[in-house]
Amino acid sequence: MPKHLIALTALLALSTHALAQVSVTAPWIRATVPQQESTGVFMHLQSAGDARLVGVSTPAAARSEFHQMDMRGQMMKMEQVDSIDLAAGKGVDLASGGYHIMLIGLKRQLKAGEVVPLTIVVEHQDKKRERITLKVPVKPLTFTGPSAGPSRHH
Repeated sequence: MPKHLIALTALLALSTHALAQVSVTAPWIRATVPQQESTGVFMHLQSAGDARLVGVSTPAAARSEFHQMDMRGQMMKMEQVDSIDLAAGKGVDLASGGYHIMLIGLKRQLKAGEVVPLTIVVEHQDKKRERITLKVPVKPLTFTGPSAGPSRHH
């Protein structure tokens, strides 16, 4: 194999690795009942460098949004947020009671045991965007997940 082809192959492998700075673990979607129009998506994210979660999409829903839940006095409030910060080396849980993804306008019921494609978009400090496509399992309505409870996002 010519030396320049080997060098090009090595360069491409290194540049792909440099972009893949975000790890996703334990993703899951809460199952729905018939005619339910929305559900939550949960996972653990960790980025090697400072970044932001800026986009999400799936063919299973008309819209996908980032939301945050928090206590305000005695009331739990949920509101849409434009992005979620991923601080270098610090894990962020997308979990019930904190940051999470909402799938809105579901096209059909999501049943436990199914797998749903989901793409998240991460923007790094240099403004380059990384698309991560996941195959997310649908878990039963009673499933609480490994990250249940308040978000560990700081």
